[in-house]
Amino acid sequence: MGLYLSTGSSTTELAPAQLRELLFQALSALGTRKRVLIVPPDQTRAHSRAGDLTRYAYEYYGDKLEAILPALGTHSAMSPASLTRMFGEVPHSLFRVHNWRTDVETLGEVPAEFIHQQSEGKLNYAWPAQVNRLIVHDGFDLVLSIGQVVPHEVIGMANYNKNILVGTGGREGINRSHYLGAVYGMERIMGRAKNPVREVLNYASDRFLKDIPIVYVHTVVGRNAQGRLAVRGLFIGDDVECFHRAADLSLEVNFEMLDRPIQKAVVYLEPHEFKSTWLGNKAVYRTRMALADNGELVVLAPGVREFGEDKAIDALIRKYGYRGTPYTLEAVEKHSDLEADLGAAAHLIHGSSEGRFTITYCPGSLTQREIESVGFQYADLAAMTARYDPTKLCNGYNNVNGEEVFFISNPGLGLWAYKSHFKS
Repeated sequence: MGLYLSTGSSTTELAPAQLRELLFQALSALGTRKRVLIVPPDQTRAHSRAGDLTRYAYEYYGDKLEAILPALGTHSAMSPASLTRMFGEVPHSLFRVHNWRTDVETLGEVPAEFIHQQSEGKLNYAWPAQVNRLIVHDGFDLVLSIGQVVPHEVIGMANYNKNILVGTGGREGINRSHYLGAVYGMERIMGRAKNPVREVLNYASDRFLKDIPIVYVHTVVGRNAQGRLAVRGLFIGDDVECFHRAADLSLEVNFEMLDRPIQKAVVYLEPHEFKSTWLGNKAVYRTRMALADNGELVVLAPGVREFGEDKAIDALIRKYGYRGTPYTLEAVEKHSDLEADLGAAAHLIHGSSEGRFTITYCPGSLTQREIESVGFQYADLAAMTARYDPTKLCNGYNNVNGEEVFFISNPGLGLWAYKSHFKS
């Protein structure tokens, strides 16, 4: 038990053959396993290399791999095309769909007193540790949780037990964890492996997941000097040390601290990955600490066609909009529909600039009326793509016809902050 593999640095580039060899090495150290479940991310984390690692694990275990459960959280189920795109030749018959509203079992509760303490007295509810029933009841002797450690808006640094407790979690657990992070303050959480939301998940993990044979496979992915994606590290283990090693490297690789604030940022959302503002607002989350007061964020979103990943959340976003923390907290107090869906409330807080900078969305399918109704500004996608061509811009500062813009080709791969905006 413990750490089975720890390798990488800010300059390492692990090729596919090396990833396969290192994974096989770690799986061999685990000993014989007869019934294996893999929990990878979905297509919204396609750059994690979890698709490749899942394929290698299938090659290693063969028919001992009995099921694959993508950690959808609140996201929509993957289509057959998405499964093939991410996981290659792995048979679709192995994949199971997690339904966060119906497919979960509560293993125990983190007491309200602990939540009250972690939230600095702002919240006073218990937190249910919920996971997909498949993990609990199907007798697997290995649950292989695969994913990328990267700065994250809700949990500080993504992955580790979040992949299980949120990725395969239930409605109440997801909603309450997200709301805790939003109320505590996104700027106080992003880029930090230790924070209130993580403390709650660790409390639950130590007490309620300890008898489940979970092994975590963490990648750290960055860009090399040529701008191409590179796997900088691979960490495999069954305890928190594995996560902290990956998180330390991710901060070196994925966190860009800027000497001056960004006046204008242009963020591109790859259409296969980002189909809703629920996902696409990573453009807001990951840049908010870098943008100047009265600055502008332009989001090129060719695949965005909806606000929420399901109809209920989409309706709440349309009803209340991205109007800042005070408005949203008041709406939670006054309106039972939003009070009953604290995850949506948290998302509304996360997706607002709090009036500090403007957010201009350029969606592929949503109308100007729809975009402006939730509090964003609207611009035509074709016109803005012609002006800020993502195929010609480089990550970082660019000069576009005399205008300085900071370009980000995928907001899910990093975190950007201006020094004075980053609160230690």
